[in-house]
Amino acid sequence: MILVCGEALIDLFVGAPSPTGLQANAVAGGSPFNVAIGIGRLGRSSAFLSTLSDDAFGTFLTAKLVAAGVSTSYVQACSKRTTLSVVATNTAGQPQYSFYAEESADRALTPEALPSHLPSDVRAIAAGSYSLGVEPIASAIETLIRREAGTRVISLDPNVRPRVVGDLAAYRERFERLLTQATIIKASDEDIELLYPSKDIVILAKDWLRSGPELVIVTRGARGPLAVFKDSTIERPSPSIDVVDTVGAGDTFHAALLAWFDAKSQLTPEAIDALTQEDVTAALDFASTAAAIVCTRRGANPPSWEEVMHFQAESS
Repeated sequence: MILVCGEALIDLFVGAPSPTGLQANAVAGGSPFNVAIGIGRLGRSSAFLSTLSDDAFGTFLTAKLVAAGVSTSYVQACSKRTTLSVVATNTAGQPQYSFYAEESADRALTPEALPSHLPSDVRAIAAGSYSLGVEPIASAIETLIRREAGTRVISLDPNVRPRVVGDLAAYRERFERLLTQATIIKASDEDIELLYPSKDIVILAKDWLRSGPELVIVTRGARGPLAVFKDSTIERPSPSIDVVDTVGAGDTFHAALLAWFDAKSQLTPEAIDALTQEDVTAALDFASTAAAIVCTRRGANPPSWEEVMHFQAESS
């Protein structure tokens, strides 16, 4: 099982006004939430660790997890409201974002509320995004990772959200502390530009590798992913597609990467340390394909294992 920790929220897309009011479409979101859904869609065992509201939105999010086959046994009910990320169009036709998250449910997890132990079938812990930068959940996740590092794969995706975490310097400090406990780092070139402006990607990836992880992967959109491990650097192309929407692509890549290693019985610290160039190449290609499929759809709608295999077969 892969235990995914972090936020779940509602993206509320507000449409044009009508005589009776504003139309809106509520969509499930949150980077770790998307990762958990993505792993479940790929047929691998996953669970979600977070606090979800007992309001209508929280009930909706829980139902989405269940529908994707994600275990909710680590989800804790919370009376606080669900975070809302509101997207509307201003008079100039540009998207305008508002974030309603103070004192919300998805940041309420405390270190004291963590499960006292994890069963042996939890092979990996994945975390990232703004839940690493807001309290008390940031401290809870750091406590869990420090407790479990070395016995399970720890996979981190910073997926930086500056509007939410605010202090990027503080966020970077926590990420660098967690970096020393991680097995896998998956970051985007955009994350690196935000946290380490003008820093060369390969040099930074190698610096991270020396800090503790066994595998560092940087996604670069249409340029494809780059992986650094041991003394190797691998670059792989992204599949050629007609892009509809890039929402959820990075989360799907992370989910597919972990799902691939899990399916190949490589999701242990020892196996990640022993990965070959062929192993990493296959994992990158699978994860890139899954992310590409999401980009051909509207919204974060991750594929099944069969869809990825079919896409790869058709592409070859």
